Amino acid sequence: MTTELGFRLSVLDTAPVWQGSTATVSLRNTIRLARAVDRLGYHRFWLAEHHNMPALSTSSPAILAGQIAAATTRLRVGAGGVMLPNHPPLVVAEQFGTLAALHPGRVDLGVGRAPGTDPLTARALRRQTGPLGGNDFPAQIQELMRYFAPPAGTAHVLEPGHGTVSAVPAAEHSVPVWLLGSSGYSAQLAAALGLPFAYAHHFSPHGTTAALDAYRAEFRPSEYLAEPYTIVSVFCGVAEDDERAARLSDPLRVITARSLRGQNPYFPSVDEAARFSYTAEERAVVDQMYAPQIFGGPETARRRVTEFAKATGADELMMLSVIQDHDERVRSYELLAEVTGLGSPADAPSDAA
Repeated sequence: MTTELGFRLSVLDTAPVWQGSTATVSLRNTIRLARAVDRLGYHRFWLAEHHNMPALSTSSPAILAGQIAAATTRLRVGAGGVMLPNHPPLVVAEQFGTLAALHPGRVDLGVGRAPGTDPLTARALRRQTGPLGGNDFPAQIQELMRYFAPPAGTAHVLEPGHGTVSAVPAAEHSVPVWLLGSSGYSAQLAAALGLPFAYAHHFSPHGTTAALDAYRAEFRPSEYLAEPYTIVSVFCGVAEDDERAARLSDPLRVITARSLRGQNPYFPSVDEAARFSYTAEERAVVDQMYAPQIFGGPETARRRVTEFAKATGADELMMLSVIQDHDERVRSYELLAEVTGLGSPADAPSDAA
């Protein structure tokens, strides 16, 4: 289904961990959140891959996606994304093929080329000591897609002289593969491969329009996709008024400032964030990062979302709300559904785009 404003509305989550709490609590709250947005009529629920970050507990997107799919009824679920250079394409195909077998027609696979972590952890994931790079990323994507059933591939990989490699049960299922990115390179690669493209506005907000324009201009129709399709992920926080929304989003700003100091902490509480003292440089970086995101009371949120959708032309907005209190986080998504005119799931046509 689409909103009254003409785009689909989805959720990106990182299962944020708060000071004084645990990753276990956050993961369980993520499943509770998925149930709530499923009832509200959101289209997708994606998990982002991060490692060795105490504040983000989505280190295993495939496992968590399976739990969310089992706990919901209509949401499309998946990774937004799997950082493909960290994993053999065969293993990723097996994982998401298994998800598709258990939850047919509801599984997406978004892939990116960034490590999603620090260089030391990336080396531990990849079991290598040489330089880390994404130069073989296009070949990895193409290998990955070949493991899935048509039209998403040829269901096997042939190695001359070495027989056939089949990803069981991926060879029985066509899982949509999405290319994620935050740069012109990713946009151009998605266009060249004829894949749908998801842009990470939430952490690279100043290249959004240029990347989307490049993707649409260079898109080549493929067996996977006839026309370009775009998702843009955005930080959001909607509350009863602008002042409350700003206060609830303060921990995001503080954890960004602390990262500039080389710290890797949990998210601070709302009260702790309100007491934080920024340097001038930190304040400038934080303002550049979060001013283009969507925070506010209902009227402000509707205006900002409308302007953002018009400026980007996105087919789908994927919202990432990082709010300490679980009930207030759910309320943020409820208010967002209201101000965008998201329809009831019962009124939605069945589709898997």
